[in-house]
Order: sequence, then C-alpha cells, then structure tokens
Amino acid sequence: MSIYQHYRPEEHEFVDRVIRWKTETAERYSPKLTDFLDPREQEIVKTIVGNDTEVRLSLWGGSSFSERKRALLYPDYYEPSSEDFQLVYYDIVYPSKFSTIEHRDVLGALMNIGVKRGKYGDILISADKVQFVCAAEISGFIELNLTKVGKSGIKLQHIEENNLMEIKTDYDERNGTVSSLRLDVIVAEVYNLSRSKASLLIQQGRVKLNHKITDQPAVEVIEGDELSVRGFGRSKLIAIEGMTKKEKWRIRYGHLK
Repeated sequence: MSIYQHYRPEEHEFVDRVIRWKTETAERYSPKLTDFLDPREQEIVKTIVGNDTEVRLSLWGGSSFSERKRALLYPDYYEPSSEDFQLVYYDIVYPSKFSTIEHRDVLGALMNIGVKRGKYGDILISADKVQFVCAAEISGFIELNLTKVGKSGIKLQHIEENNLMEIKTDYDERNGTVSSLRLDVIVAEVYNLSRSKASLLIQQGRVKLNHKITDQPAVEVIEGDELSVRGFGRSKLIAIEGMTKKEKWRIRYGHLK
C-alpha cells in the first residue's frame, strides 16, 4: 500500500520532503527545524511522523493560537524548548492616525523585499496594532530592508513572545447537503453561490484550497480542508457526516468570524 494514496497528487512533493526530514533526523540523531508550515502541511507532518518512537515532533509558531508554525523533528533523547524554534517577534510601528495597514499590505511588503513565505509566520492585526513572527535566520535581513508597508513608512520593534496578541480562529458553523464533494460544489454551498459562479471563481485563480491557489473545479474536498475565496472570506469543511436517503452528502462547515 503506497503512502501517496492518502494525499492529493500536488501534495506528493511535500510528502517526500517530510519523509526526508524524518530519515535525516533518525540517521543523524539530531533535531531538524523546518520553515513555517501552513495548517495542512502541519497535518501531513503529523500523519507521517505520527507516534514514531525514534523521531518525535513539536510544532510552534509563537502562541497556542498560531496558525503557521515551524516543525521540530527530534530524536527521543532530546528535550525541546521554545528557543529551538528560533522565532523573532515584531510590532510594526507606523503612523496609525493617518493610515491603516491590512494583512495583504504586510504580505506584499515582505514579498517585495524577497522574503519567502516559509520564513515568516502569522501576521496579527487588531485595530491599529500590527505584529508578525519571523524565522531568526532572516530577521537581520528583514530589519534592514522592511522600511515601508503599503504607503506607510514603518519601524520594527522587537517584542517578547508573551506580548503577541492572541487572535483565535473561530468558525461560525453551519450544516448543508451537497451532491458531491467537488470543489465547485462545496464553494457554491459554503458561499451561497451558483455552481457556475463558483466554477468561474476557481478558474480565475480566486480560490485557495489549503492556502494554495487551485484552478481545478473538479478536485475533491476532504474533511478538514480550508478554503478561501478572494472577496468572500475564509471557511473550513469541518466534517463530512454521511449521506442522506437521496444520496447527497451531509456536511458541516464554518465561516471564519
């Protein structure tokens, strides 16, 4: 039985990477720290490392509410601490009386200076307060080059881990029935759209499945998958609860509050 049957074809490359991490940790008998992983990647690491007695796993992104986390694979003798995750935390100081900063502004600013997505974690925004987490190995570069976000000049201020804002990911749960688990069908149900409109949004590259853009309306959505549709917000397929007498799938899903 192939391990790949449990994952989508586009996930096979990441599966191979996780297997290499696990093998390296076992053979070298030393810890392996990854870049920041999105929630789906974290689930894949959990399933592959599992309850292995030789290689253990810890995930951390700065707080118990972190969405993006670094994974630490380590041999059974090792006792990990938060310092092992090599995280740096910042407040973004900007003239909040005259401008606002949104999540996409921070993403764009970091992208513009050439920082890969795997090198920084959550971007936290509440009212006019903006924070983010990054990998220690890239912090010096960020401090030198990140001087503007959106139209605002900014300064970065180091903060301690315990000063991170706690922003919970809460979903407003609902129930529904769908004829299939195709992405276009699920998007139509979750966002109250026609199937043709949902399919068009997918083909236009406006839909992300587990944080990655997909243009395939027929891809199957599975329990636990996260969705986002540009302009419509984020959601999650929380549970697939069987079939009705009319052979439709009963699903439970949630919109991000």
